[in-house]
Amino acid sequence: MPRISANGLEFEYETFGNAKDPVLLLIMGLGGQLTQWPDDFCTALAQGGYYVIRYDNRDVGLSTRLGHLGKAKLMSAGILSTLRLPVKAPYKLDDMAADAVGLLDALSIPSAHIVGISMGGMIGQIVAAKHAARVRSFVSIMSSSGHKNLPGPSLRIQKRLVKRPKTLDRESLIAHGMETWRLIGSPAYPTSTEALRAKVEGAFNRASYPQGLGRQTLAILASGSRMPLLPKITAPTLVIHGDKDPLVPVAAAYNLARFIPGAKLEIIQGMGHDLPPQLLPKLQGMILSHVKSAA
Repeated sequence: MPRISANGLEFEYETFGNAKDPVLLLIMGLGGQLTQWPDDFCTALAQGGYYVIRYDNRDVGLSTRLGHLGKAKLMSAGILSTLRLPVKAPYKLDDMAADAVGLLDALSIPSAHIVGISMGGMIGQIVAAKHAARVRSFVSIMSSSGHKNLPGPSLRIQKRLVKRPKTLDRESLIAHGMETWRLIGSPAYPTSTEALRAKVEGAFNRASYPQGLGRQTLAILASGSRMPLLPKITAPTLVIHGDKDPLVPVAAAYNLARFIPGAKLEIIQGMGHDLPPQLLPKLQGMILSHVKSAA
């Protein structure tokens, strides 16, 4: 896969389709590598007439690691966030939004359709609000505005997100990752043990860097609410969310659709906080229909 310099960092990225087609930029969520956008999903979007770009965010995968910024103290940060007190972080989501714009600059791309999932949707909100001319359309999947009154994940899942396995050997880390996906995944579309292990093991083999996930978590906690930005989004917007999402409850989708002007809302029954293979054709269809209507 190629690498490119942008915003003072190095980013690993991959493309699908014809470079002469309209660009569709995929922004991954918390701790997720570009490979979490399934190959078949990316290929289908490209076959729909788009030049698809997926990339590793800073501090994850094969993009620049920022270990010199120190380990994240997630327990104390979580307490401060719960008490609605300021959280300090070495970088925020605005910096990650600047990464996305910087990547487009480095690739000489004037504008793109943006698809962001979870934290990637948060980054997409900032890009769409602050760099409107660069965004042809926006698709937010299982994301949130960060409004203080929105429900959050259960205490069980919160603890899971900040807890590390007692031993950090390969098998323990893979088992921990599989159990986390089981907790937040789609109850109506379960993933087989074999497929889930292949997913987690593949990510581990490519690049395992828990420190980066911690700093990305801090970035979310320190960035606060994006509610003031939502009315500034002018790009045609589609909000997609599962009604069984235990990590980002579906109320977040209704909030986004209400405050982003003209946003369309699609609620998928039985979907949690993952991209189950059974739903990929449906998601591809929704995205392609939206970006084509936006054009």
